[in-house]
Amino acid sequence: MLISIIIPIYNESEGIKTFHTKHLLPALAKEAPLSFEIIYVNDGSKDDTLKKIHSLTKEIFPIRIVNLSKNFGKEIATTAGIFQAKGDAIVIMDGDGQHPPAEIGRFIKEWQNGAQVVVGVRSSNEKEGVVKKYGSKFFYKLFNATAGHEIIPRSTDYRLIDRVVQKEFLSFSERNRITRGLIDWLGFDKTYITFSSPARIAGSASYSFNQLIKLAFNSFISLSLRPLFLVGWAGAAITLLSLIIGILVLIEQFILGDPLNLNITGSALLGIFISFLVGIVLMSQGIMSVYLSHVHGQTQARPLFVINPKGSSLLNEDE
Repeated sequence: MLISIIIPIYNESEGIKTFHTKHLLPALAKEAPLSFEIIYVNDGSKDDTLKKIHSLTKEIFPIRIVNLSKNFGKEIATTAGIFQAKGDAIVIMDGDGQHPPAEIGRFIKEWQNGAQVVVGVRSSNEKEGVVKKYGSKFFYKLFNATAGHEIIPRSTDYRLIDRVVQKEFLSFSERNRITRGLIDWLGFDKTYITFSSPARIAGSASYSFNQLIKLAFNSFISLSLRPLFLVGWAGAAITLLSLIIGILVLIEQFILGDPLNLNITGSALLGIFISFLVGIVLMSQGIMSVYLSHVHGQTQARPLFVINPKGSSLLNEDE
């Protein structure tokens, strides 16, 4: 039974050797007699990361290196690793030490117990910044409130997927992808384990604040269509409210002769009318969003359905 370990890396020259020899290898050695392959995906590092991973010891566990021609980003690098993996199960993790390799055994145990996807959920994060900590909480609350499905708060890319999940994942063709979101979209039997995230072994995080914002934005665009319709719903609310106010003003001012002494001016009436027109425009954009959502879903080219072989009774090809 072979387990593939996928590790996308970018500019990790300072800590990659320590991570490999002092953290990863001892953790995998504890899982004998399982076999492992280690796949490092060098995402166009600008330092000597590639040279360092070529010098790693390959006698204990085989190491394969995927060297991307430039920096494509972590999501694409992870996909490249998943494409290359040959294992019965695949563990995806970071190479900076914040996804502790000592937890790999727990992932494998859950998989052996029947889970097809095992998701690592961070219970704590050593030296986590205030902006990142509360920004993450805000993102999960906003996403779960607006998206069509829920993401477990503080879930990470540290996860295990079965070979059948790998096959379905590789059918996705979209470019602006969020790996964890696509795996969650696929479904399958899933379980969660919590872990405490230590500080980085060396260096600083390669993800800048702007990149984190872009990742969050791509998550909304890729995984949820509801933001498309928010403008339309807002337009409907504005139109309805301005129409009600307009009717009440018409009755109070011109039919009843202003018994409440509101003395509504022409400018106020014009404001109500403009609000009504703005609502109509926003509703029109909402209708356009419906068509755009169909185009969006078509261009993503996701499978219409996904069959889980586990629990299915399928006809053989010759029947």
